[in-house]
Amino acid sequence: MRTWLRCVECGRVVEGFAYRCPSCGGLLEVEYDRLEIRLERGESIWSFSGALPVRERVSLGEGWTPLVRGRSGAWLKYEGSNPTGSFKDRGMAVAVSHALDLRCGEAVCASTGNTAASMAAYCARAGLEARVIVPRGKVAPGKVAQLVAHGASVEEVDGYFDDALDAALAAARGGAYLMNSVNPYRLEGQKTLAYELVVQLGRAPDAVVVPVGNAGNISAIWKGFRELAGLGLVDGTPRMVGVQAAGAAPLVRAMETGRLDPVGEPETVASAIRIGRPVNWPKAVRAVRESGGTILAVSDWEIDRARLELARREGLFVETASAAALAGYRRALEEGILSAEEEAVLVLTGSGLKDPEVRLPGPRPATGRATASRRPPGSGPPGEAPCPPG
Repeated sequence: MRTWLRCVECGRVVEGFAYRCPSCGGLLEVEYDRLEIRLERGESIWSFSGALPVRERVSLGEGWTPLVRGRSGAWLKYEGSNPTGSFKDRGMAVAVSHALDLRCGEAVCASTGNTAASMAAYCARAGLEARVIVPRGKVAPGKVAQLVAHGASVEEVDGYFDDALDAALAAARGGAYLMNSVNPYRLEGQKTLAYELVVQLGRAPDAVVVPVGNAGNISAIWKGFRELAGLGLVDGTPRMVGVQAAGAAPLVRAMETGRLDPVGEPETVASAIRIGRPVNWPKAVRAVRESGGTILAVSDWEIDRARLELARREGLFVETASAAALAGYRRALEEGILSAEEEAVLVLTGSGLKDPEVRLPGPRPATGRATASRRPPGSGPPGEAPCPPG
């Protein structure tokens, strides 16, 4: 199996490894000369190794998470059962494996918590040094405990996730292997959720609802469905519905205005998606448009209510950002974006033990209702230098 990278903006083919297109600074995507996808139950994401672009295989048993029929009628894909408690383990298994392929000795990431915890665990497993950069005071205690326990070095920066990402990009230019989702190899691991859903359901669902922060997961899942469709392994593909918190909804704004205006001070109770400048927004917008889906925003009140409902009606204790999927699904039904007759899967991205503070929603606020949008944004942010091997 031969692989290469292609720019999603200008189409340039890039041999070797890079984070951004050398020509236009656009995001890159992994392509294959052939894919071998076996749609059968496995023990980890490596059951799909014929569609993963690495030689090494670092694993903690990630993937094959439960798919539970919710009382709402939608399916609930509970990613909190991954080894470190979030969906990030899928991508981190592949990214850390790729770092070993390149013989990189140090990994770095910016994080609101889940990426850092996952990277720290997988680097510990692989024997790599892990360097984590986080926004000061904006990471849930459960996630901090994880990354410290796994031996990662932790640096705090003033500001928000985007400030931490700037620092991580600078470290990557200095030679560390960047584990954030601008790395196209990490997203290859996350696409396996689409493969699993087809095995678990026996078909592709009508819609997949995904919380959106840095916007990598929704595009990765869509890539998985695209690949299945390209091989004739599914009859149709789902609509991708992204959900942002209203206080951190730059993608919704971009679709309304035709350009990306970063949110300088994003605020939401859902810390995992408190991101004002999502790196992968061009990929996310493409996924939404190609699939016929949408991106919408929900209030913190709706998120808190959905989190409580998942715990008390479904028996699933999820981190706050995960509940955005149910809040978004409720909104999509109210606004006629989805119908109750459609088979929808809600991606519950992480365990509630990572973010254990439970907020009880009071009366619904009279204002602040966010709206959905489908128009594409403009161009992406400038590129970064790749991590050299060794």
